[in-house]
Amino acid sequence: MSPSPASATFDLDRCGSAEALRPFLATTLDHTDFSGLGRKYAGKVRDVYIQPERVILIATDRQSAFDISWCTIPLKGQALNQLSAWWFTKVNDIMPTHLIEVPDPNAVVVKPLTMLMVEIVVRGYLTGSTGTSAWVNYEKGIRNFCGNRLQSGMVKNQKFAMPIITPTTKGEHDELIDAEGIIARGLATTEQWKHVTDCAFALFRRGQEIAAARGLILVDTKYEMGFDGDGTLTIADEVHTPDSSRYWVAASYEERMAKGLEPESLDKEFFRLWLKEQGFDYGKPKPEITSGVRLMLAKKYLDLYEKITGERFQIPKDPDVIGRIERNLAKYRV
Repeated sequence: MSPSPASATFDLDRCGSAEALRPFLATTLDHTDFSGLGRKYAGKVRDVYIQPERVILIATDRQSAFDISWCTIPLKGQALNQLSAWWFTKVNDIMPTHLIEVPDPNAVVVKPLTMLMVEIVVRGYLTGSTGTSAWVNYEKGIRNFCGNRLQSGMVKNQKFAMPIITPTTKGEHDELIDAEGIIARGLATTEQWKHVTDCAFALFRRGQEIAAARGLILVDTKYEMGFDGDGTLTIADEVHTPDSSRYWVAASYEERMAKGLEPESLDKEFFRLWLKEQGFDYGKPKPEITSGVRLMLAKKYLDLYEKITGERFQIPKDPDVIGRIERNLAKYRV
């Protein structure tokens, strides 16, 4: 699972500025189109190649928010892929993972699963900016949130007494749902859903423990799970990445809360908040995504990778990312 040997050490503390990433604005990975790797479909971030006995996931540098694809972020795909692979090794004692191999910094080979058509969202804090987030719904007066009774008088970014699960359905637009709805729609049986929630809380506890040891708060996250050929519940997609999770800097959390400031974040919430500040709303003209914003978000991805793993991020020497991926995946051509 080590990165490609054709790499150079990148020291965020030494470089200090997002300007060090500027040369990579021109080498971002927007899409792939490999022949012979199987049937392809493109997700928000990953290009997925499906074969009978395996699935190949390639993490691109595409950046989405509010269900819109906006731009590409330098080296995001590599950071996302390698961080998720790192997390899979940290949680495989809690439940099986779909990970088989990491043949390239931007790609993983995984087991095919029959996926649950539910996204399992675990929240430790009352926050968020999307239509399915806890804070947006709380601000509307909702106190029964996906089957969780929320107390009155809470403020944005406040910690819940205990983490909660707020599932959403999968589809063109996420829909909030509770356990009763999941079972009534046949998306999972009562026994399956209990197993899912037990595993989700255990994964979240592990994530919070590791994040806390690194001076971070794992605020909330999304898990995707499915069943392998033997019917075993398996964690899939990604784990505790800045695309699927929210992270805050622990040292400044209390002080910033006291001052009514947003916590320091190391995830794509930075981008969502920036879009809101630019006046983004559905149906209105889209804000221009500047190079400065792309570089700042890139630095946050790499910074979080290093903070979580305690390892230096490896920047490729060769800008031909497509060529490297094609060579590293050659053995999987069918």
